[in-house]
Amino acid sequence: MPIALRNLQQTHLNRARASLSVAVSWYGNLRKPGQSQSNLQLAGLVKPELEVLTATLNKLDYNVIRIAAFGLVSRGKSAVLNALLGQKILQTGPLHGVTQYPRSVSWNPGGKVQVELIDTPGLDEIAGEIRGQMAREVAQQADLILFVVSGDITRTEYQALCELRKSQKPIILVFNKIDLYPDTDKEAIYKNLQQLGAAVDEEFAKPLQPDEIVMVAAEPGQMEVRVEWADGNVSYEWETPPPQIEELQQTILKILNREGRSLLALNALVQAREAEQAIAKKTLYLRSSEADNLIWQFTKYKALAIALNPIPFLDVLGGTLADLVLIRSLARLYGLPMTGYEAGKILKTILFSSGGLLLGELASGAFLGLGKSATAIASGENPTNITAYAGSAIAQAGIAGYGVYAVGKAAQVYLEKGCSWGQLGVSTVIQEILSEVEPNTILYRLRQELGEFPGKNTNTFR
Repeated sequence: MPIALRNLQQTHLNRARASLSVAVSWYGNLRKPGQSQSNLQLAGLVKPELEVLTATLNKLDYNVIRIAAFGLVSRGKSAVLNALLGQKILQTGPLHGVTQYPRSVSWNPGGKVQVELIDTPGLDEIAGEIRGQMAREVAQQADLILFVVSGDITRTEYQALCELRKSQKPIILVFNKIDLYPDTDKEAIYKNLQQLGAAVDEEFAKPLQPDEIVMVAAEPGQMEVRVEWADGNVSYEWETPPPQIEELQQTILKILNREGRSLLALNALVQAREAEQAIAKKTLYLRSSEADNLIWQFTKYKALAIALNPIPFLDVLGGTLADLVLIRSLARLYGLPMTGYEAGKILKTILFSSGGLLLGELASGAFLGLGKSATAIASGENPTNITAYAGSAIAQAGIAGYGVYAVGKAAQVYLEKGCSWGQLGVSTVIQEILSEVEPNTILYRLRQELGEFPGKNTNTFR
């Protein structure tokens, strides 16, 4: 492996470790002695997410890649993993449901790479909802997924593959039991799998590449062999051919050598991002009434200040500063990391994503401010001008109050998606890693999906 590529992978791993260390340190403050009762209550509520952040950081320190095998019953998931291991450790058999619970085994494919292989129950077995939840949890922990099929994909398999794609993990489609098919049928099925695999990922919409689909015969059936003896007699015996697993082994090793540590770093960051989103969501839920009171206070004070101020420039400047202070005050109330620079970015995003509504309000406010100032200068002791001044001030106050209220509510939505911005925020580091992914890597297909703004596929807290 080129030195530059090895250094780049190590950089990705170091950045991920630094990002997670900052997150663990920040949220860990909630559990320190001397915290308020509100913070202690929040610490108990988000304890599972804090444990996820800590476990994810520890996973980076161990530097172990997790590969999970999924598929329907009788597709040969356990057999594929046994073939990779070179020995029959995981139980296999002709009956459905041999694997009842996820089981992991260590695999050392060579070099410094350490791999944990995870076998899972069939996705279509009895008690499917429980198994489905189990599958989602395993998929979230995995760095790479093997989806095992044994022929053309069925509707159930297609749906399962679509669900696994939501985990935002790279997937290798493993076409097992190729020894059961003639060469022509085998090639036809392979091409169908290429197209169907691409259909799962509508954003990319290209056939699967060689690294993403592999043909194997993990546990070939017995074959009758003709044996000619020295005395001229002929007999027939049954032999079991060795597994055809080399292509999958080489594909996995190629991926691990080329992007293994980057893959580990990226998946750890994605897990951390989801944990931070859950923390933010629970925090907003717990402190919703306090936040509403804070927003209303800013609404009243900003409206009053702008109504009384006769200088238009100070109206706009003061209003913008009030919006920034409100965003940071909400972040402090929620106990979420937020700098002034990040608050400015959120305010800019809110203004430009409002369809021009808030920008229009700012323009209207500035226009009314000019009218208010002109009226104030010309008013003297003329009651008519004083009345006009009061009318402009009231209108401008109403616009300012609406603006700060809208900004506050929009900021809540952005904060709910997790404060993962900033120099070492998990979303920032994810974007940095994705920007350096090479087109010929398995991570490249996930760039658009993983690079989306935080918030997609978050768990709902009730």
